Amino acid sequence: MTKFHGTGVAIITPFNDDLTVDHTALANLVNFNVENGTDYIVISGTTGESVTITKDEKKAITQTIIKANNGRVPLVLGIGGNNTANVIEEIKATDLSQIDAILSVSPYYSKPQQEGIYQHFKAISQASPVDIILYNVPGRTSSNMSPETTLRLAKDFENIIAVKEAGNNVHQYLKLLRDKPEDFLIISGDDDLVLGVVLAGGAGVISVLGQAVPKQFSKMINLGLEGKAKEAYAIHFKLMDLTSLIFSENNPAGIKGVLEALDLSKSVVRLPLVEASKELKQNIKKALKKLES
Repeated sequence: MTKFHGTGVAIITPFNDDLTVDHTALANLVNFNVENGTDYIVISGTTGESVTITKDEKKAITQTIIKANNGRVPLVLGIGGNNTANVIEEIKATDLSQIDAILSVSPYYSKPQQEGIYQHFKAISQASPVDIILYNVPGRTSSNMSPETTLRLAKDFENIIAVKEAGNNVHQYLKLLRDKPEDFLIISGDDDLVLGVVLAGGAGVISVLGQAVPKQFSKMINLGLEGKAKEAYAIHFKLMDLTSLIFSENNPAGIKGVLEALDLSKSVVRLPLVEASKELKQNIKKALKKLES
C-alpha cells in the first residue's frame, strides 16, 4: 500500500465571502499541493468542514478535485458517521471510480462500546468497493477506538488497510506499531507527533498544515521515512510554531488563516465555526516570515 505512504493532506473547502464553495481556489490548492510534493489528498474530512457541506456540494467538490488532480496522486474520500446504515447508503450511492480509498471516522456522539465500533466497520467493509482507512479521533468523537479493536479490524478485513490515528496518544501509537499486521498502515493525524510516529515505523501523515507548506512538510516526512532523524527534526523545529498556531483556536479556521496569508484562499468558515481572530492572523504572518528566513 505504498500509495498511502508519505504526506497526505486533509484539504480545506475554500469559501467565497457569500459562503458558497470557491471552486477556483480549490482547484488551485490541489495544483499547489501536487506540484510541491503532497503524495495524496483527502477530500471531505473534518478540515474540509464536512459537517456543514451539503450532499450536492460534496459531489461538486469531489469532481473539482478529481478534475484538477487529473490522476496525478491518489484520492481519499471521507464517508463516515454515527448512523451505520446511512454510511453504507452513501457508499453505495457514491461514484468511487476515481477514488482510491474512503476515510471513515469512528462513530461519534453515540459513544458505542468497542464491539459496536467493530460491527460498524465490519458492515462498512462488506459494503465498500474500495479500500478503507479507519479514522480514530477521540477528541471529536468522545470515544476512543482501542488498539485492540483497530488491529482486530485490520486482521479480519482485507480492505481495511490503514488507520488515521489522531488521539495525540504516543503510547497508543506505539502499541499499534508494535502489534499491527505487516501490511497495515499506521498514519498519523497529529501534525505535532507525526515525525516521531514515522521514525517508529509509521507510514506517514494525513496533515492539516501540510497543505500550506507542502514542500517543507513532505521533505520532513520523507526524511523521517528514510530514518534521517536529525535532518527531519531540523524541519520539524522550524514548523513547530506554525503547527501550534493553526490549532490554537479551531480547525480549520487556523489553517485557513495560513492559506489566506499565502493568497491561496480566503479565511471564511461556516458557522458554528468562526474565522481566525486578528491576533491569530498576525501571529500566523509572523510565523510564516520566520519560516522563510
